[in-house]
This record gives sequence, C-alpha cells and structure tokens, in this order.
Amino acid sequence: MSRSHKSTILFVLIVTAMDTAGLGIIYPVLPQLIQDLINTDVSSAATYGGWLTFAYALMQFVFAPVLGNLSDRHGRRIVLLISLLGFAIDCLFLAFAQHIIWLFIGRFIAGIAGASYSVASACIADISNDENRTENFGYINAAYSSGLIIGPVIGGLLGQFGTHIPFIAAAILSFGNFIFGYFMFPETLEKKDRRKFEVKRANPYGAFKHLSKFPAVITLIVAMFFVAISGHSMPSVWAYFTIEKFDWDTRLIGYSLAFLGVLSIVVQSWLVRLLAKKFGDAKMTIFGLLSSICGLLLIAFSAVEWLLFPAMMIYVIGSVQRTGFQSIITSNVAKNEQGELQGSLSSLLGLSTIIAPPLLTMAFTFFTKDESSGLYFPGTPYLIAVGLTVISLLIMIKKYRSI
Repeated sequence: MSRSHKSTILFVLIVTAMDTAGLGIIYPVLPQLIQDLINTDVSSAATYGGWLTFAYALMQFVFAPVLGNLSDRHGRRIVLLISLLGFAIDCLFLAFAQHIIWLFIGRFIAGIAGASYSVASACIADISNDENRTENFGYINAAYSSGLIIGPVIGGLLGQFGTHIPFIAAAILSFGNFIFGYFMFPETLEKKDRRKFEVKRANPYGAFKHLSKFPAVITLIVAMFFVAISGHSMPSVWAYFTIEKFDWDTRLIGYSLAFLGVLSIVVQSWLVRLLAKKFGDAKMTIFGLLSSICGLLLIAFSAVEWLLFPAMMIYVIGSVQRTGFQSIITSNVAKNEQGELQGSLSSLLGLSTIIAPPLLTMAFTFFTKDESSGLYFPGTPYLIAVGLTVISLLIMIKKYRSI
C-alpha cells in the first residue's frame, strides 16, 4: 500500500471514529439530561431519546445522498472537511442547551454532518481492490467501533461533572480532526473519474431508485436494512434498559459501551480479515447473523448483570456481517458511482435510524410503564431486534448460492 493510501485510510478512520463518537457521546448522559430539562422519569425519557435519534436520522437520510453525490462531483476531501466543521458546531450548540428544543436542533445539525460516513466509505472504495476491499472495510468498521469507545467514555466520565461538559470535549476533538485533515488528507477521487452532479440523483428517492440498478445485490441491501434496524437496539435502548433493570449510573453505562467498542475493534480489525480469508464474505455474513441473534436473545432474557457481558461478546462477534454485506455490495459497483452508492446505502441506513429508535424506545416505554402488569418486560426491544435479524438471515441464506 502506498504512503498516500495509508495517510488516506488513517484520516478516514479518524473521521469515522469521530462521527460515531459524536453520536455515542450523548447516550450515557442523555437519560439524565432529558430528565433534567423536562422533569420526567427514565421510562418517559426513553421516548424523547428515541425522537432525538429520529431527528438525527432524518437529516442523515436526506443529506447522505447529497454529500455522496457532491463527493462524486467535487471530490471526497472538501466534503469531509466541511462536515467536520459542521459537527464541531453541533457539539458546541448542545454544550449550552437550556431547553429540550435545543437538543432537537442540535441533532438536526449533527445528522447533516454525520452523513459524511457515506463519503468516508467512498474513500475506502476508491483506494481498494478485490484483494484488500474486505480488509479495508473491516478497518473502517473498526474505526466506527472505536467511536463507540470514545463517545461513551467521554460522555460517561465527563458527564459526572455536568451533562453539558462532554459536548465541549467532542467539539475540541472534531476541530482538531479538521486541522489534521486539512494538512494531511489527499484527494482519493481523480478528476477523470468524477461525474456531473444531478439533483434528481442526490435525494432519497433518487438514491433508492439508483439502488434498483443493481438487481444482483438488491435483496442483500434489503437484508442489510433489516439488520440495521436491529442494530439500533444497542445504542438506542441500552442506557434505559440497564437503568431500569439493574439501576446502572452514567459511569457504568459508559464503561459497558466502551467494552462493546473495544470488542468491536478486535472483531473488525482482526476477526473479519481471518474469517473472510478462510470462509469468504458470504459464509462470514451468515455466521455473523447467527451470532447476533444469540447475543440479542441473551441480553433480552438476562436476569443477572454478569450475563450481559458474555451476551455482548457474542453479539459483537456477529458484527462481522456488516463488513460482509458492505464488501459484497461494493464489489458490484463502478468507481465513479461509489460515492452515490455509499450515499444511497447511508440514506437507507438513515431510514433505519428514523424507524428504529422511536419504535424500540416506545416499545421499551410501553413494556416498562407498570412493573406490576403482566406486560412488564424491559427486554422487549431486543426481541424485536431478534425477529428482524432472523429475516435478514433467511434472505442471506436464500441468496447464498448465487454469491
């Protein structure tokens, strides 16, 4: 790998980690922050938390194809740098929030900036070939997982000094990443590979219509969509679930999500490469889906705290399916359409984020309102996640022979 490619991968990994940290930093402190702002209990706060994530996802859903298409026209570098600045502004906005409305406005801004993940993925596709594509996407997913460490740790530790403090730290980190990228990040899309920006393609409808051009992988994209909804059961519900069932504080929530992130880095940077070389992307994806199902079931029915940690380990091992899906789908698309493809996929994943947090958090609220009722079961969102993952598994098994 050339030195410029190494520099590119390093920057893209940092961008991805920071984007994830920006979303994850809010989770340990969000329950308390919402309760402070609107004077409510944790069960009701969960519903507000779901709608805050909805606000983030709505903007990502709309702007992911826009940024992806802009990067196909103007290059990846300028789009990523602007997104980083936007994210830093969002963090400062949330740091001084005095009303719940401020949180919603901040999440809108973060959703626009967070759409840069599609451009980061396009950068990886630009510099990858058949030999290293899966490995490189494993690295970017490992970076995504590292953000799960950075965000919750910052949120959990600094949150002890005030619910607004973690966002100031995130703003500083994001601006530092912008400075690093400005001087160190080279462009990955050559001018000869760029194409004209078209409004009809730079929107969610155009993005989904574009995906229909690839009938060979459209069913895999559907499977990826269902498992993406399932994946939101961890970030969207985890804090509320552990508070309700085991009376955890922000510190324990932050540490547990950091543990999740450490495991994810190991899985994405090492296990993905091992499984892909030994079994191929398709078998690795099926294995990952099965593992995810087992982990989610253990979390849903956990009666003691210690069981959560082996359950998380099994669940995180299952995350190899995400890299498998990405590698299979990306290998079927031309270089000058990678930005549009990744934007389309990000928009689809944004749609999953629009659907999942309200669905899962409202299910949590409904099944935790009254502990004396026969309907009380805090693990309900994880059972919903199991059902969705089973659907993805059935699709993948049916598709397996043609991959």
